[in-house]
Amino acid sequence: MLLQRTFALALRRAAAPRAAISFAAKRTLATTPIRRDIKKEVEQKVKTFSEIKTEEDLIGPGAAPGTVPTDFEQATGLERLEILGKMEGVDVFDMKPLDASRRGTMENPIVVQSFGEERYLGCTGYPADSHNTIWLTVSKDRPIERCPECGGVYKMEYIGAEASHDHHHDEHHTEHVDPPTMADFVKPQYW
Repeated sequence: MLLQRTFALALRRAAAPRAAISFAAKRTLATTPIRRDIKKEVEQKVKTFSEIKTEEDLIGPGAAPGTVPTDFEQATGLERLEILGKMEGVDVFDMKPLDASRRGTMENPIVVQSFGEERYLGCTGYPADSHNTIWLTVSKDRPIERCPECGGVYKMEYIGAEASHDHHHDEHHTEHVDPPTMADFVKPQYW
């Protein structure tokens, strides 16, 4: 029975028009051979971390046609700056942990640098991991904050660009007031 079906199928294929077979043989099912024939190769020099001067330098070359891009090829902006920095051993965002060898005091607080006007930090106590993480907020207007659990003091050092004062404010604009925290209710002699 199997031999009869195989023989019948072979006869049908032999009787089929040659044009249809030649067309099917020429047609490829994958797009890779077609894309491989495209000769549009874009040669773009990849800049190193030290060569980055403007925002336009932070646009990656992209992937070659027909390939899947890597993180390095498709990254742009701050992500690309971070990758280029890591390739040269530079920690762009200063991700090292804070000084946990001591407890910060009002006379000698643990200094946290920030490019932004506000920064969140997590205190795990002294010695390290002596309590659950308590998230604190330090800002340019309120640079010192104390952990309510262990009493550690943190101070933000603003290292960002100073804001320009050449723009005009609306006269009806109300000034932002920070909500009170526990530090507002601590008697001065305890600071």
